[in-house]
Amino acid sequence: MIEIPTGLPAELVPLSWLIGVWEGTGVIDYAIDPPADAEEGTEPTRVSREFGQRISFSHDGLPFLNYSSSSWLLPVGDETEPTPLTAETGYWRLSRLHIEGDAGPGMLPGEGPRPFNTAQSVETLRNAAEGFDIEVAIVHPTGVSELYLGQVKGPRIDLATDAVVRTRSAKEYAAATRLYGLVDNHLLWAWDIAALGQDLRTHASARLAKVD
Repeated sequence: MIEIPTGLPAELVPLSWLIGVWEGTGVIDYAIDPPADAEEGTEPTRVSREFGQRISFSHDGLPFLNYSSSSWLLPVGDETEPTPLTAETGYWRLSRLHIEGDAGPGMLPGEGPRPFNTAQSVETLRNAAEGFDIEVAIVHPTGVSELYLGQVKGPRIDLATDAVVRTRSAKEYAAATRLYGLVDNHLLWAWDIAALGQDLRTHASARLAKVD
């Protein structure tokens, strides 16, 4: 059962099942093919590790979710402590044209009432598949920024990158897809990436339980 928090902006109701703090474990499994000039029979390099993760989705009264994630490698062999891995931060919102009542650009306030502030008006944003189109912006501390487009339909979200921006110092990263779902009160996700010269392929997945 999905509980809708009191005071939630109407536009966030389709995403309300994400709100909270989630923690659990997952697996990294990414195959890197040998270079074209490698000797015949050279096997792909496979990165395979277990990790822990903590994700937070929150809101501050505005029509978007604040997103943050931190992850760490779980100990293997002689290791006794987890190793910090990486982090992400970003924003999730329904995809629609911004009009006079919306704030922006920059810090410019909206003119007039905020639009889509009732359940009835939000229902008009449903797409042909009976879901809602969404936009997700995610920034990595490694010099990569992603803009995802996709849809939320019930307790499932499908995303694919529309744009990836990298700093000059970042590793090669070209595209990604992400899948999120609520299954037996757990947040399950899978993330495929095209990076380091590889095509789009399996990268990581996890199962998280709500802790707050």
